[in-house]
Amino acid sequence: MQHNKRFSMEQKKARWGWIFVAPSLLFFLVFSFYPIFNAIYMSFFKKNLLSLKPPEFVGWGNYVYLSHSKTFWQSVSNTAIFTIGTFIPLVAFSLMLAAFIVSRRRFQKFFQMALYSPAALSSVVAALIWLLIFDPRGLANQTLNTLMQTSGVNYHWLSSSSMLRLSTIVVYFWKYVGYFTVVFVAGIGGIPDYLHEAALIDGADSWKDFWHITFPLLKPTTLLVSVMVMIQCLKTFSTQYLFSTSGAPTRPIDVITLNIYNTAIKDHNIGRASAMSVLLFLVMLILTWLQLRIAKTEDVTYN
Repeated sequence: MQHNKRFSMEQKKARWGWIFVAPSLLFFLVFSFYPIFNAIYMSFFKKNLLSLKPPEFVGWGNYVYLSHSKTFWQSVSNTAIFTIGTFIPLVAFSLMLAAFIVSRRRFQKFFQMALYSPAALSSVVAALIWLLIFDPRGLANQTLNTLMQTSGVNYHWLSSSSMLRLSTIVVYFWKYVGYFTVVFVAGIGGIPDYLHEAALIDGADSWKDFWHITFPLLKPTTLLVSVMVMIQCLKTFSTQYLFSTSGAPTRPIDVITLNIYNTAIKDHNIGRASAMSVLLFLVMLILTWLQLRIAKTEDVTYN
């Protein structure tokens, strides 16, 4: 009888567990899984977004077209440049800033809030702020003129191809460096104090303590941040979209997501846009798997 009561209690807990989880599962099914499967399905069809005609099955036609499309490969190149240019500084500076904040005895919370505050802004607001800064009469030119000891020089932040790419990287770095710094701070805070104390007793200075204790034990956090940064960079859109609609040349910052938007909304070719979305999804999936594979994600143990 006692066994049956326990079993029925476990069944009740499981039933209530499914009841509480069901809304989240329904949300993901409707807004995540369905769009993914629908995009895969539509990538095999030719469909005009505004046309009432039924989709025309073209098989691998959209993918074959993309393999020969100069515009698509240009967007792939732009995405790769942006991702590499943003990924390395974001991970490196987030880790360094986190180590700096943790080493401070005072104002730790202040530094975290100050760095995190840009992450609380929407991507649209962040891009609009930096559009004003990158204006020919804005703060960016004034700062460079002061550093370079020049006067009135326009560095063409929003017109030169290289400077325009750098501008989008700067905006993304400014917005997200504080967010990932806080993640690293949490990771460092999870390392037991007795390990640092043992290292100090053995004569290690703060630099050796970081490289031989903190950094190796931050492996799970570093992997998490790396995957999150990579995905954020690959799906960047708002900054490039706002810069291009504000008059900046589209070609240097025509990343894959912007190309998908223009193909679907402006060209009304939902099938080809779906094919690009599927390819981007596969790239994210493969790169994430490679990062997990290379990192050999074992659990870190403290001995």
